[in-house]
Parts: sequence; structure tokens; C-alpha cells
Amino acid sequence: KAMGGSQSRASASPAGAPSGGVAAGPPGSAPAPCAGMREQAEPGSDCPVPEEYRGKHGIFNVYNQPIDPRNNMPATASQAMAPGQRTPISTARQPSTIPKSGTSGTWTYPSPQMFYNSLVRKGKAEDCSPEDMHTVVSVHNSMNEDTWRRVVTWEKLHANECRNPMLLRFLGRPDDLSPLAFVRKCLTGQMPFDRHDWYVDRNGKQVRYVIDYYFHEDKAGTPGQFDLVVRPAADDFENVMDRVKMSVYVACASVGIPCPITGNNGAIGAEAAAPNTTAPDA
Repeated sequence: KAMGGSQSRASASPAGAPSGGVAAGPPGSAPAPCAGMREQAEPGSDCPVPEEYRGKHGIFNVYNQPIDPRNNMPATASQAMAPGQRTPISTARQPSTIPKSGTSGTWTYPSPQMFYNSLVRKGKAEDCSPEDMHTVVSVHNSMNEDTWRRVVTWEKLHANECRNPMLLRFLGRPDDLSPLAFVRKCLTGQMPFDRHDWYVDRNGKQVRYVIDYYFHEDKAGTPGQFDLVVRPAADDFENVMDRVKMSVYVACASVGIPCPITGNNGAIGAEAAAPNTTAPDA
């Protein structure tokens, strides 16, 4: 199957769910984040990223597979109705605000039909009907936007070296507990309904972020029903120091004082500590 590739000032053809697939949470809980996105070019705009940084790691589709820029292969997700589906579902796709590495555009979210097809393909559509898909996809998209905002907050620690971080690729890992999620499970019994690894292009350097997604049933129907735990993976010394630095910033912001070490005014720490803003019926 073929997928349209990224081209400056041109739209690409659809793609489907990433390699991690769609991880289901408790009935009625959140859709798995990043069930599918593709790039969406921005007509009439110039890429703010220097040419030498664009596409250094290649361009990836939503299956976490590299795309050959000569033929933009592979994989086009089906927009056809699923087997046994009687009610038509919208095939319209919404652009995200998340910049896509290697292009001058952004990722694009899956259509409600693509999302439903992914659920059906993976045997996880029992608790969802075609009529639910608009709401499910709206919440999914809103949650991904909030995830990216949190990644960007972390990336502000490196604003001097990169003003325009971009998302290179992402990988769903719903069955792999992160070390932090394991500790939280042991201490509180809470389990994330999904985990994703997002790979950020920071001026040519690939930086992995780990995101654990939690759903609080006691807060169902409110913006507080989701808890997004976003942080750079402890893959190297720099990432570990970022986590230490952000912990200090958050602690200082909580008591309204600047960081005594760096003098940071607390804005970054306040952003990092801000509650989730994903609307329950976005």
C-alpha cells in the first residue's frame, strides 16, 4: 500500500495508525493517543528550520516506517467502511499543530473512519459504535495537542540551540510499562491505559520522550479525567539533567520563587505543572 509523502506547500495522501496501534483503555475511557497522523503542508509558508536540519533522520509515516522520498512508500490506510459497518463515518481529516520533521508542514490526524477501521482490525471495537467516532477522534486529537504542548515546554530548556523542535516519529508501546509507570503502579496501583515514545528532532539531534497516559474514572466527564506524564527518556546524561532541572523549576514555581541556581522566573516550571486541558467531549 502506498502513502503520499511530504512535499513543501502540497498536501499528502492519507496514512493510518502507527505501529503501536490503538490501545484501548477501560470502557468509556480515552482513545489511545496518536492512533494516526500524517504530514500536512502549510501553503505559502517557508520552513523555519534550516535546510541542513530538515530530514536528517529521514521522514517517517504513521507506521513508524521510513518513507522513501522518491516514491513516498509505504502505506495508505483504508477509508472504506469496515466489514459489517452499516452507518457511514466521516472520512475528513484534521491537521494538527505538530510540526513534522523533514517537511515544512505538520502531522494530520486520522479520520473517524480510519480510527474505527483501526479498532476493528485490532479487535478493539466492541465498546465503540460508528456514532461514537467523532467524539472519540476529537478527544484523541485534543490529547495529542496537549502532549505536544508539554513536549515543547521541556524543549524550552534548549531554546538557545533550537527554536523549532519537530516531531520525527512516534511509537505506541501500550504493553510496555515505563520505569516511572512501574513505580507508580507499585505505590498507587494506578496503571496507564497507554504509553507512547515520541522522537523529537532538535536541530538534527533525535531526542526520545516517554509519555504515560492515565484515565481517572472518578473524574470522568471533566478535563481532569486524563493525566499525561511527559518527560525526556533517561537515555543520556543531558536528558537526566533536564529532568532534574525541571523538577527544581516545578518546585520553585509551586512556591512562587525563581530558581536559586539559574534565576529562571518559574514560567517553565509553571507550564510543566499545569493540569491537563483535554476536554472530555472536545
